[in-house]
Amino acid sequence: QVQLVESGGGSVQAGGSLRLSCAASGRTFSSSSMGWFRQAPGTDREFVAAISWIGNSRYYADSVKGRFTISRDNAKNTVYLQMNSLKPEDTAVYYCAASRLRGGAQYLQTGESYDYWGQGTQVTVSS
Repeated sequence: QVQLVESGGGSVQAGGSLRLSCAASGRTFSSSSMGWFRQAPGTDREFVAAISWIGNSRYYADSVKGRFTISRDNAKNTVYLQMNSLKPEDTAVYYCAASRLRGGAQYLQTGESYDYWGQGTQVTVSS
């Protein structure tokens, strides 16, 4: 069992930055691949980024590539999402998720790949 708690959301102007954190409880974090998703009102949940359990493989949605960076610190049981050059279209509730799947992060783009989810944190970007 893995419990996930996101933090770091907030309101920021376009062009600004935020860093989201996802703290995991449980002894299996270091063997879990991790991902970030987001959902804006009236839209479907959207993949944002994923990182393999070792941390040597990362994958990003085209919409955030070059602006967002996913990382993890297994010693702290935490995964991060550094978000730079934020745009109003990045406004959404951001969720982190944990997967028991191994392999490359490119295989972690669908919600069905994940076993545990956090409660989400709101990110609002104003123009």
